[in-house]
Amino acid sequence: MQSDHFALARCAEGNAAMCTIVNIEGSFSRRLGAQLAVGWHGDMVGSLADGCLEQQLRREAERARTGLGAFVMRFGKNSLNIDFRLPCGSGIDILIDTAPDFEAGRQVLRQLTQRRPATLDLNLQSHPSFLQRRAYIPQPRLVVLGTGREVTALVDFAQGYGVDVECRFPIGDAGPGMASLSLGHAPEDISIDPWTAIVILFHDHEWERMLLPWALRTDAFFVGVQGGQAVREEREAMLQANGLGSSADSRFHSPVGLIPRTREPDMLALSIFSHVMAEYDSLHPHR
Repeated sequence: MQSDHFALARCAEGNAAMCTIVNIEGSFSRRLGAQLAVGWHGDMVGSLADGCLEQQLRREAERARTGLGAFVMRFGKNSLNIDFRLPCGSGIDILIDTAPDFEAGRQVLRQLTQRRPATLDLNLQSHPSFLQRRAYIPQPRLVVLGTGREVTALVDFAQGYGVDVECRFPIGDAGPGMASLSLGHAPEDISIDPWTAIVILFHDHEWERMLLPWALRTDAFFVGVQGGQAVREEREAMLQANGLGSSADSRFHSPVGLIPRTREPDMLALSIFSHVMAEYDSLHPHR
């Protein structure tokens, strides 16, 4: 899902250098901390936006493989390499580590697998103004509760993007062997953490009376529901009665989705998924 996670996983296998953006002067199409693994067998995993830049990094890493270990190289504005320029006109500093700590990388991966955030020390004491520690957060997870075409479309969008999805339909709509929902009962066997989003999609809003208070009491970073103005007013009164005023909870999104007033289920699903991923992106420790 996140290219940096894939880069970290490739580097942890060994026989690879790790390239990390540790400083950006101006604007750039990748964030601070973006990473690219350069394998010694010619493979590259991750993304630093520009194919020419990535090929240059591979050449630099291979050139330094037997000697320099870790070093910082400037690209673009104010670079000593006059033969290489960035189209954006900005300048970036990249840490090229030809002998990264593979075990430290594996430890970070173990923590991420356990759904815990992690950090990797970049050992850049000689450049105190540059990024010193690369922070990672677990991949996003999506829990969808509801029924209708928009539910299946949302699941399809998320799974197609590589997001782990858990979906629950009401009893009667769930297929054989699928976990289901019962009206008036909150789910008891769904694991929710701070990197999980919950989306509730019922046209019969009676389902929300138990599900929405349950969702808002979890650690989910995002809780979204659909419905018009009248429904939203009734919902707010219900939440107030449960001691859960939605206006004070920035995680709560009603109506859910980035595209206003869409009435086409696939478009609604795309709108919701984009909303979820925008909120997840805002959690990234490196902006």
